Order: sequence, then structure tokens, then C-alpha cells
Amino acid sequence: MAEFTETKEIPERVILLAVCTGEEARTAASLDELEDLVDTAGAVTVDKMIQNREQIHPVTYIGRGKIEEVKERIWELDATGVVCDDELSPEQMKNLEDALDTKIMDRTMVILDIFAGHAVTSEGKIQVELAQLKYSASRLIGLRSSLSRLGGGIGTRGPGEKKIEIDRRVIRHRISQLSGELREVKSHRERLRRRREKSHIPVAAIVGYTNAGKSTLLNALTGAGILAEDKLFATLDPTTRMVELGSGQQMLLTDTVGFIHKLPHHLIEAFKSTLEEVRYSDIILHVVDCANPQMELQMQVVYQTLRDLEIGEKTIVTIFNKIDRRTDQDPLRDSQSDYQIGISAATGEHLDELKALLEEILRSRTILLERMFSYAQAGQIQEIRRSGQLVSEEYGEQGIRVKAYVPVELYTKLILRSN
Repeated sequence: MAEFTETKEIPERVILLAVCTGEEARTAASLDELEDLVDTAGAVTVDKMIQNREQIHPVTYIGRGKIEEVKERIWELDATGVVCDDELSPEQMKNLEDALDTKIMDRTMVILDIFAGHAVTSEGKIQVELAQLKYSASRLIGLRSSLSRLGGGIGTRGPGEKKIEIDRRVIRHRISQLSGELREVKSHRERLRRRREKSHIPVAAIVGYTNAGKSTLLNALTGAGILAEDKLFATLDPTTRMVELGSGQQMLLTDTVGFIHKLPHHLIEAFKSTLEEVRYSDIILHVVDCANPQMELQMQVVYQTLRDLEIGEKTIVTIFNKIDRRTDQDPLRDSQSDYQIGISAATGEHLDELKALLEEILRSRTILLERMFSYAQAGQIQEIRRSGQLVSEEYGEQGIRVKAYVPVELYTKLILRSN
């Protein structure tokens, strides 16, 4: 009988390259994050190189001397490609590839590749493919040689190698198709949103830097059972689940895609329909990995992304997650949020306090309702339980006397019904 030898795909061996035009520590941290991204995408980092310059070289990204140095390292380390920590122009990509005679990728390509591998729902796949096609539309010339050089690896998931054969006209047609499908998805989301608004159940959107623990928090509060791994962009598709607070009041929690430093603008554009959940939420839960040394920078990135999305004034609760992993005792602060709390979603530490805080916030946005309901109106009390905080109910001959804190909209609705 013939023996079959199992063959494993050999991972790409890449050199990471960055240009530092300001603070070197920040550039080094960004390059460390790029290493995590490359690892998530399935490649191996063999070296990291930084060039200090006043500005990025407009033609080749790095200067001539650095090109020679990188070329030597490629040969010494048997590297199969170079990943740059910025989004390259088509000219930079082509010229750098010609100069180094190897596959060139940029940070955007790596992130898009990860998204393509992690999209599960049809909506997620549409959004990712749309972002990839918009990115590749202006880069066809450079991509033809880059993608065909190794025939696989980073940058070839999703539409992937089809990018080599199709021209701009076909890409434009596909972009138009996907945009139409995304408009339908957006319309469906708006219908769901209107239905939620009618129920008067408050909504909190969970935002944060990728791998801050958003999915772990959603699982801990609601038992959602969604994938939660210690990886960048482990979950991509948004999930909405119900959580019941201490008084029995219900609240909807919506997980959103993680943010990251230099998040590609094509992705922000493609995921706008998903991220609009943040705009229409009552509260934003900003999850922060307080054990990460780059915590402050990550918080800045989240707030800048919210500004880019034109998210207006919202009540923001900063949740400093992973307090069980902290190595220092410095006070945790966020001057841009309304409330702060430290928790561990993984161990459950202080989750009850978080629920109590959410209840307190919701109560501050409600009106005290004290009235008698007839037994025929008992269904309205159930509505109060779902959307408000029932303080007391007394059953008597005339009906049920209720004391509760309810949202303004529900209060108005109940008063109008009784008149």
C-alpha cells in the first residue's frame, strides 16, 4: 500500500518595516502590534526594522541606504516578504518590490486578510470583500506581481487571487453589487432598530480596542457563548444579547468590531452600517485592557475612531478590564468618560458592581411613575418590568398600585393610554 506523507503549508517568513517620524517608542509599539497582526494572519516575523526619517519617502517608503540594509537581511534570514507598518501607495509598493525583489505587503493588507479569515456571517463577508476591492482597485498594477510571486499567503484570502485576473471595470461592477447588498443589510438593521425603540428597552454598545475583552464581557454578562480568544480580531461579526439587571430590568448589549491603530479607512467605510449601532445606543461601554502597557494609546485610538464615525454626545462608561492581570497599582482614570469601573470579565470580579452601575445610570434617565392599574391592564406592568425598574406593586380590590422608574417615552405612552 502506498504511503502518503502529510504536507503542511510553510508559513511566510516576513521582515517588519516601519518609518519613525516622531516618537520612537510609539513606532516600536506599533511594530510590536504589527507582529501580532502578522502572527494572527499566519506568518512568522523574522526581524523588525525601523528607519528614522523626517517624513516617509514618497517613492519607496524608506531611503536608499535602508533599502540595501533590508535587502541584506532578506537574504540572511531567508525571508519571503516584507510588511510595512503603513498603508503604501501603489507607486511605493511597486518601487519597493522592484528594489527588494520580494513580496511587499502593508499593514492594511494584513488587517484586511485577517478580517477575510474571520468573517462568518454573510454581512461580515460582504463588508470585508467590499473593503478589499476598494483597497485593490487602485493597486492592480502592483498587486499583479506581488500576489503572483508566491501564489498565496497574506493578502490572498477573500477575493484573493482573483485580484490578479480581474480589471478595474469588473471590480467597479462588483463594488456596486456589494454596495447594493450592504444597503439592504442597513435597511434591515434600521427596521430592527425601530422595533427595539418601540419596546423601550435600553441599548448599550460595547466598543474598544481589539483584544480588550469585549466578547468575554458579553459572554460573562449574557451567556452569549460567542468566540472569545486572546487574539486580535478573534470575533468580527456583531452580536446583540439581552442582559437582566438586578431589579429585573432588561438591557440589550451589542458587541462591535474591535478598533486598532491605523484602522484602514476602507474598513471603517464598509463597516459603517454595523458601527452605526453605536450611534443609536443609549450608553457606550468602552472596554479597556488595563493590563496592556499601551493602554493610554489604545484609549486615544478608540476615541479618535468614535470621532471619525461622528458619534455624538453619549454617556460613556469606561470598563477597565483584566484587573486580575495588572502588575502596577496606579489609579485607573479616563477623563473622557462619565463613569469608570475596574473588572475582570474572565474571572467575574466586580461584574455585579458593573450591573449596579448600569442600573444607576438607567435610573438617572427615567421618571418615577406611581399609579393604579386595573387587572385588565396587568400586561402594562410586564412592559414596565422589561423596560424600567419596578420598585413595588400592591394588589388591592381596585387593581394593582405600582411604583416604578420608567423611560420618558414609556411614561408618556402609559399616561396617554390611561387618558
